[in-house]
Amino acid sequence: MIKLGYAPTRRSIFSAPDAIKYRGLTAKRLGELGVSFVDIDDINNEGLLYSDSDIPLIVAKFKKEGVAGLFVPHCNFGTEYCVARLAKELNVPVLLWGPRDERPDEKGIRLRDSQCGLFATGKVLRRFCIPFTYLENCRLTDAVFEKGVKDFLAVCNVVKVFRSIRILQLGPRPFDFWSTMCNEGELLEKFNIQLSPVPLPELTAEVKKAKAEKTEVAKTIEYCKKNFDIKVKDEELETICALKVAMKKLASQYGCQAAAIQCWNALQSELGIMPCAANALLNEEGLPVVCETDIHGAITALLVEAAAIDTRSFFADWTVRHPDNDNGELLQHCGPWPLSCAKDKPCIGYPLAFDHPGAVEAEAKHGEITLARFDGDNGEYSLLLGNAKGIDGPYTKGTYLWIEVKDWPALEKKIVEGPYIHHCVGIHKNVVPILQEACKYIGVKADLYDE
Repeated sequence: MIKLGYAPTRRSIFSAPDAIKYRGLTAKRLGELGVSFVDIDDINNEGLLYSDSDIPLIVAKFKKEGVAGLFVPHCNFGTEYCVARLAKELNVPVLLWGPRDERPDEKGIRLRDSQCGLFATGKVLRRFCIPFTYLENCRLTDAVFEKGVKDFLAVCNVVKVFRSIRILQLGPRPFDFWSTMCNEGELLEKFNIQLSPVPLPELTAEVKKAKAEKTEVAKTIEYCKKNFDIKVKDEELETICALKVAMKKLASQYGCQAAAIQCWNALQSELGIMPCAANALLNEEGLPVVCETDIHGAITALLVEAAAIDTRSFFADWTVRHPDNDNGELLQHCGPWPLSCAKDKPCIGYPLAFDHPGAVEAEAKHGEITLARFDGDNGEYSLLLGNAKGIDGPYTKGTYLWIEVKDWPALEKKIVEGPYIHHCVGIHKNVVPILQEACKYIGVKADLYDE
């Protein structure tokens, strides 16, 4: 669960009692929304941020508690330089908000001027070069408050995931796939993204161990027979499931949150299967595995799933245009998509372009989709983002979904001109605003393909 540092702020010339009141009301509302937070009630008598001398104590407490974001309600005008100094020390996403001010009393006195303070703090945060998220000046009971806080938690999750990415690289990229090359050193230097390269013989050795140990492979076979139509031989299904078990073990051993595999063609010579179904099984468990050693694709999957929190993503090729819809396109791959994406019960069989077994076949569910792609050219990185919807289209092999966007020719041009390639990640949820906001904090340009 994402934990927020809760540091409500006030300024001395405005009403301290009213600021204390709103500190309590805001904390109560966070509790009602199920938000996990760490307060500063033990730092001073008011539980409010207004003194420079309290900042080291707050920083120490928040770091010890592992907060992933900083929430700074302006319970009156607030002390903008304290907010900026605290945010600078913590280096986590910052949520700036204040409750709407009440009507001036009969003498024309205003107690808080929270909105005015927000304007001041925004300026000072910009002077400190601190990115922040702004939640509009509203009441605690407004729907926009609940949505804003929950969206910010998702943004914090994306940033937290991005800052600790480690990817299991199973083999080098296939020779023909020059488009999936990446700059490992640059990813580490710019973003602290780490790769754990594993040669294919190490993977195949783990597959043999999994078969010999039998227990986890047997459980996976049972799961497959329950959830898929099986069109491969028993010994082929055993190898598929052993590969799944082996990849999961290696990911754990090397501390990785995602994997990218050289799915063809050396693996087929060693194991006699395609890894697609094994990838699909791990994708369903929340360990994204992408094809053709596409490291940038694995990064994208982690970002998208961090934004969605509770939904599995799917790794796809932009493939062909819809035969009847000029804004339609086919998203397809040999079969690595998770079970929860499928419209109907999928099968494990043979892929479109290869003779070896191990691909999943299923059309994905329709509905609202987010499509994304993290990529870079010449040291400049961006995140392609936009919405789509699933539509009807002709049957095709593998895991697939026909989608419609607002302006396919414009998107097609953007993909070709880059820095993107023929791969993307989709998810059945609108996480575009969350990912766009998260880009502020991770040093990546948000590149929207629709308005």
